Amino acid sequence: MSSYCLISAPVKYPTTLETDKSALLAPKSHITLDPHNILAQNWTNSSSVCSWIGITCGLRHNRVTAVNLSYMGLSGTIPPQLGNLSFLVSLDFSFNLFTDYLPKLEHLSLRNNNFTGFIPSSVSNPTNLQFLDFSSNSLQGVIPQELGKLHNLKNLYMEYNHLSGRIPSSIFNMSDLKAIAFTGNELIGSLPSVIPFEIGNLQNLAQFASIGNLSTSLQNLFAYNCKIKGIIPPDIGNLSSLVTLSLFENELSGNIPPTVSHMHKLQGLGLHRNNLRGSIPEGLCDLEKLVVLSLSQNNFFGRIPECLGNITSLRYLHLDSNMLTSSIPSSMWHLTNFLYLNLSSNSLSGFIPPEIGNLVSANTIDLSMNHLSDSIPSTIGNLISLSGLSLAHNLLEGSIPESMGNMISLVYIDLSYNNLSGEIPNGGPFENFTIESFKGNDALCGIPRFNVPLCNHNVSKHKSRMKRARLALFIVIGVVAFISLLSLTFIFVRYRRKHKAINGIDGLVPTVPPERISYYELLQATEQFSETNLLGVGSFGSVYKAALRDGKIFAVKVFNALSEAASKSFEVECEVLRNIRHRNLTKVISSCSNEDFKALVLEYMPNGNLEKWLYSHNYCLDLMQRLNIMIDAACALEYLHHGYSTLIVHCDLKPSNVLLDEEMVAHVSDFGIAKLMGEGESSVHTNTLATMGYIAPVNISYMGLSGTIPPQLGNLSFLVSLDFSFNLFGGALPQPLSLLHRLKFISFRVNKLSGEIPRWLDL
Repeated sequence: MSSYCLISAPVKYPTTLETDKSALLAPKSHITLDPHNILAQNWTNSSSVCSWIGITCGLRHNRVTAVNLSYMGLSGTIPPQLGNLSFLVSLDFSFNLFTDYLPKLEHLSLRNNNFTGFIPSSVSNPTNLQFLDFSSNSLQGVIPQELGKLHNLKNLYMEYNHLSGRIPSSIFNMSDLKAIAFTGNELIGSLPSVIPFEIGNLQNLAQFASIGNLSTSLQNLFAYNCKIKGIIPPDIGNLSSLVTLSLFENELSGNIPPTVSHMHKLQGLGLHRNNLRGSIPEGLCDLEKLVVLSLSQNNFFGRIPECLGNITSLRYLHLDSNMLTSSIPSSMWHLTNFLYLNLSSNSLSGFIPPEIGNLVSANTIDLSMNHLSDSIPSTIGNLISLSGLSLAHNLLEGSIPESMGNMISLVYIDLSYNNLSGEIPNGGPFENFTIESFKGNDALCGIPRFNVPLCNHNVSKHKSRMKRARLALFIVIGVVAFISLLSLTFIFVRYRRKHKAINGIDGLVPTVPPERISYYELLQATEQFSETNLLGVGSFGSVYKAALRDGKIFAVKVFNALSEAASKSFEVECEVLRNIRHRNLTKVISSCSNEDFKALVLEYMPNGNLEKWLYSHNYCLDLMQRLNIMIDAACALEYLHHGYSTLIVHCDLKPSNVLLDEEMVAHVSDFGIAKLMGEGESSVHTNTLATMGYIAPVNISYMGLSGTIPPQLGNLSFLVSLDFSFNLFGGALPQPLSLLHRLKFISFRVNKLSGEIPRWLDL
């Protein structure tokens, strides 16, 4: 940035709207990048300047009074001709890429550009300036003393630059100043020990250095994320008018000074993410108007003061991630207007009392990662406003109260890794939860969707089943002799069937003509191929659920009649599935084909495909189920490769092509690009590469890993799920993750990531 400012050039004739147009066409010629062609197409000589985008004209003089080119992605330089806009009172070039000049105006906002160099002293020339914003640039050097001449200035923002030195004392002579911000610079020193009485109008302060000796009329003090070191000075208690004190995300150490209790007007106290230690002072209980208390992620130890529950105005309490011990104060359960309670990641012990049901207004309660024991009280079902509840990683036992089914607002629950037993409720909000909310409790039972053992509700039924089992045992023993007689016959049949299969004749399976199903019947069975019956869409067509009049349920695979590839896929499937028979291959019931319509009628699989069970958070497979499915798929491939007269290569085996019947038996399907190898072609390589770019979800949660998130993950363009939760990863989320447009689930829960939430998360 140059060391001079824009100054209006003298003119020898009265200025008019045409003068304003000429002054504005100068910036247009200085623009080197206009990605949306806004100025190129809109700012023309043939149109009125007052109709241009970003231009506002006054009603009285019909002259340009405001120029707003913010958020347009423009780059270039700001020309001095803007100084000829004699009626201009507001200029906003925020969030662009302008460089070089600083203009002289009454309202100046150059926020979030690429300005470099020093702030010129001539910036104080427009003495009527009320708003000055240089934030988020690359300005350096000291803040000029001349800023103190701006007696009408109300807002001064210079945060996130490279400014150094001390804040000029002259700034505190500006009696109308209401908001200043210098956060994110390299300034040193402290505020003046004595601030003039006129500064009493100051209502918002975002500061960078020491906190003591501020005006007693200060209402809000924001000094977060400023790398402040040292202790909180005891004289902070002199700020008797303070309503909000935010000192979080710094490097403060030591104790909370007891003088904090003198700030009786304080409503919000944010000290989280520092290095504070010691016990939580009981003097905080004197802050009778306190609404928000956040002390999380420090090193506080000892008890939670019992008197905190006496602050009836308290709505939000964050004490998580400290070293607090003992039990939760009983007074805490009487705050009926409580909205948010987070005591997680401490060493709290004791039990959850029935009085938790008094927190009827609570929205979120997190007591996870402590040493709480005993059972979950049934009164927790009274919390009908609760949307989030986490009791994970404790020592809780007993059953999950049925009353929790009444918590109609509950959308998130985590009871994992306790010692809970009994049935998982299935009504109310539990219809939307998955096994992830309950894992680590080996004695739980419930419906199959939760992937836990079925509950035994009736002991007599169990005894009856035992009697039937014994009866069945006697019957089995009785027929052993009969089975022995049939064994030789069975061996003979196996031999004959294998022998004829080798010669391409399945002589032991009687030739039964396939069931004939007309196009009209398929149309009725699928309700005109309605989307409500759609099971899935593939490369060559769609699959529908079909219910025939006799009650039989089938799946109908309809091929795209306009696609030559789909037509070839239909022929390949017919050729492959014509004679093969195996319990782990999808059974073809019939087919329907003419010039305009081609479809296969297949066996219906009520449990869908394997992809749904692997990658959806509403379904889960245990180890034995996964093993059985792998064995089923392997048996199908073994049959295709070695058990049939012609070698068949599937070419597109993936989870979405493995279907599961009502007993979770796997069936390989979709032979649209399969290859039939002739004799001597068993080692031939095909050109088919199947589904391009397929990759399973990335899940490395609960592994205790540390480091940074690698940007190379952005290369996994087909990734649909990414779970790094419960590790120790730090740093910011890398920009290449924005390339994962197929991502449906992402979790970095309980890590040490930093920085702002990136905009690209709106995938």
